[in-house]
Amino acid sequence: MKKNIAVIGGGNSSEYFISLQSAETIAKAIDKEKYNVYTVQIKGNDWELTSDRFCGIPINKNDFSFNDNGQKVKFDCAYIAIHGTPGEDGKLQSYFEMIGLPYTSCNVLCSSLTFNKYFCNTYLKQRGIKVANSILLRKSEKISTKNIIETIGLPCFVKPNEGGSSFGISKVKKEEDLLPSIEKAFKESSQVIIEQFVKGREITSGLVKVNNKEFVFPLTEIISANEFFDYAAKYDAKETQEITPAPIEDTLAEKCKILSSKIYNYLNCSGIVRIDYILHDNEFNFLEVNTVPGMSAASIIPKQIKEYGLSFTDLLTEIIEEAISKKVIP
Repeated sequence: MKKNIAVIGGGNSSEYFISLQSAETIAKAIDKEKYNVYTVQIKGNDWELTSDRFCGIPINKNDFSFNDNGQKVKFDCAYIAIHGTPGEDGKLQSYFEMIGLPYTSCNVLCSSLTFNKYFCNTYLKQRGIKVANSILLRKSEKISTKNIIETIGLPCFVKPNEGGSSFGISKVKKEEDLLPSIEKAFKESSQVIIEQFVKGREITSGLVKVNNKEFVFPLTEIISANEFFDYAAKYDAKETQEITPAPIEDTLAEKCKILSSKIYNYLNCSGIVRIDYILHDNEFNFLEVNTVPGMSAASIIPKQIKEYGLSFTDLLTEIIEEAISKKVIP
């Protein structure tokens, strides 16, 4: 009997529509000979199927099931494709663990830690990972632009501290632009991180460890026509170049892959993740971990998997089967 797989997209962040595209790409790639695949859209308290004849049928949140002509249908595994909350911050993972439904992404602790950029940076810095200096701001605090510049310097990056998207990020070069940029970031998160600017090349590394095997995909160099790899640059091909494999020396590429593997283990990641760096003076400076990376046609990870020579369908099968094998009964 085929297993039922829910591919979940949407969410409550600004990348809602990109998440739906990621979910669509994943749903199309999952092996239909092995699985019954259903897409589920989440937006606030509205959880419903969007697959074919089941479109619009609500999900029962008590056990993540749905009703098909009077018969309850339950899932064997959930493939999380939500960027931002609640799919990348640990909330959905907590829910699935409580009801005993296997899922494919990082666990609750890893997801909540990596979603908080400042705390993730602090943790990895303690493990010897090279990370830019940063400070954390909360809405309730008094903000001194003078103190920020004395601590971090200019230019600097102002980012929402908790967020899975590229919204709300600014590169600030002048003191008078600091407060407007901070206010912009606060619209996306209740906390804001201000990071030291590190000049260099942006390199991103995708990888997965599944069934005692490690796949570190070819690196990608991102060359943005904008000041940095913002939302427009990420999703508008005219605004950016994504070169896979990255045109760097083999020894540097191997160094980055080894570093990515270490970070994956340090954070206890699961499933496919993407780790971003700035390459400066032959050193890789950690930027962030994407625990639910984009999977749309415009996204980097599917291109890296193709360049590696892997079958996306076969890889998804391995990820799903491993998640099911680890099922814990609540």
